[in-house]
Amino acid sequence: MKRDVIVLKQIPKGITAAKGFRAAGLHCGIKRKKKDMALVVSEVPGSAAGVFTKNLVKAAPAIVCKERVSGGSLQAILVCSGNANSCTGRRGLENAYALTRMVARQLGISEDVVAATCTGVIGVQLPMDVIEAGIQQIAEIVSEDGFDDAAEAIMTTDTVTKQIAFEVEIGGCTVRVGGMAKGSGMVHPNMATMLAFITTDALISAPALQAALSSSVDKSFNMISVDGDTSTNDSVLAIANGMSGCPEIMPDTPEFEAFAAALDAVCVELAKMVVRDGEGASKLIEINVNGAKSDQDACLVAKAIATSNLVKTAVFGEDANWGRIVCAVGYSGAAVDPNRIDVKIGGIKMCENGESLEFDEELASEILREREVVIQVDLNLGEGRARVWTCDLTYDYVKINASYRS
Repeated sequence: MKRDVIVLKQIPKGITAAKGFRAAGLHCGIKRKKKDMALVVSEVPGSAAGVFTKNLVKAAPAIVCKERVSGGSLQAILVCSGNANSCTGRRGLENAYALTRMVARQLGISEDVVAATCTGVIGVQLPMDVIEAGIQQIAEIVSEDGFDDAAEAIMTTDTVTKQIAFEVEIGGCTVRVGGMAKGSGMVHPNMATMLAFITTDALISAPALQAALSSSVDKSFNMISVDGDTSTNDSVLAIANGMSGCPEIMPDTPEFEAFAAALDAVCVELAKMVVRDGEGASKLIEINVNGAKSDQDACLVAKAIATSNLVKTAVFGEDANWGRIVCAVGYSGAAVDPNRIDVKIGGIKMCENGESLEFDEELASEILREREVVIQVDLNLGEGRARVWTCDLTYDYVKINASYRS
């Protein structure tokens, strides 16, 4: 039986695109001048899902958020930018819980359905007095039009906001999925110094939403790398409030497949925005690996290439040094036959069966001057494939991170 074609339509408003969601962003005093607090609120409690850092050094907010998501329901998410509340001991954990109580009190809801996240400098206690005043203010100004301010307020070293939304028809009914993210440096597979928030008006259970989100994260946020560092705070949170009026989306159905496609689209686009805005980055690099013995092997190869400083600097220097790519393939840990590796950069085949081919160096340099560069590797061993995004490594990356706290 032929399945219906899934059609996604991009729509405005990002985090407030779905029915029943409001947001706001403001400056409360964590940072000197820039917006540093965001709040996202659903009119009603919704199903909750989350994916969190694999770093064993977890920030207090990540610990509390994971606990709240395990309860299966969320209604509000607070984001404080400029201070990670990480490596802050018992006091930091107490402050993380206190943030959820403050938000709950202002909104008149249970603290059990409030998540509070943080991003910024590690090892510094939160300025709770200015944050409490900020929460009192921001709770009064959340609106459907607050998406831009919210997306701006969660930024740290980001240079642009990252937000997007799609709608999809499911059984003749419209479901919307929107999101916003922050992340620019300390970004690596298995999450990074990256926060992402997803809202949807779909009616879906918490376990089904978790399954869909975990799958989407594996295709998106866990397939990007800026600098190989995995943070203490990274979190992806999702709320589904059911206000679309559509029937409940059940697992293993065409309706679930359509919802997952919209969720995937939001996560992939946000992930690409993070890499495109990598600290000091001038180019987005997409790495496609085909012909591996398994998808897992393809992923190992793609991530090895994505995290190779030699590959990243070669792309920055617009040097078609395909040997660096083959080198990364060889140490990736995947099953590889050196005599069967093919490499293309921007569609130009430079290596076949592990040996050099003649190619137009001038054309290759022209391709590498583009803002987006595609690297394709074929291992010619099987059907496994993977796709990873990274960015080039530039002088500016060092400048940014040499003075991050100043």
